[in-house]
Amino acid sequence: MLPEEQELIRLEAEQAELEEQVTSAELMLETSKTETAQFQHRYYQTVGRLYVQLDELDALIAKVQAGLSPDDAVAQAHAEASEQQAKASAEEAGLIEAQPAPPPVITPELKLAFRQAAKLMHPDRATNEPERLRRTALMAQVNVAYERGDQNAIEKLIKEYGQDPEAIVGEDVASRIVKAIRRIAQLRRRMGEVQQQVDAMQQTEIFHLKQTIAETEAMGGDPLGDLAKQLMQDLSERKIQLEIARQM
Repeated sequence: MLPEEQELIRLEAEQAELEEQVTSAELMLETSKTETAQFQHRYYQTVGRLYVQLDELDALIAKVQAGLSPDDAVAQAHAEASEQQAKASAEEAGLIEAQPAPPPVITPELKLAFRQAAKLMHPDRATNEPERLRRTALMAQVNVAYERGDQNAIEKLIKEYGQDPEAIVGEDVASRIVKAIRRIAQLRRRMGEVQQQVDAMQQTEIFHLKQTIAETEAMGGDPLGDLAKQLMQDLSERKIQLEIARQM
């Protein structure tokens, strides 16, 4: 075997490995986005709405107390801060409520379909700009279908796309070496982009909260349920405080 043929084999093996790594990284990113959205919806339904009610009661109590002491600058400032907190909580709750229902559970079959689509249609596999734009639009459809849990839609896109033109063989060794080198460079750039997105998402507060809750639940705990019970008790106590403040 000629040296250039050996080099081609090495490059194409590296390319195949990188393609697998990029596909896995993109799958992990999309899965993490979806699971985080699911958790945010569950968190609001379980305890988030209770926090909103608690902040609203705290604002009412502070307002009544400030009315009883109009010359007390501290009481007035506390009332203003409590009102702003209640407004912020209500606005956040409105944004969450306006979001669509979380997608269904991601199945292994759905993940497999996504991987197949990504390997076939990814824009980095394009050899010219029109093809890259076409692939970008197709992958956007794949991502939307994945977030919806629509396996059939992904499989339909795969079928309609057909075979990957990059898989055509029969080219001379030198051209294939150049193509492999360029493809490897594209894949490395894409891996870096995906990793940046993953790192940014993992720094968010909601992601850390999801991880903490998941760890506790894995050990048999019910942290959200326990917190909801505590918040319900806090709400009862705040309602009593409000009635007392109004009677003063």
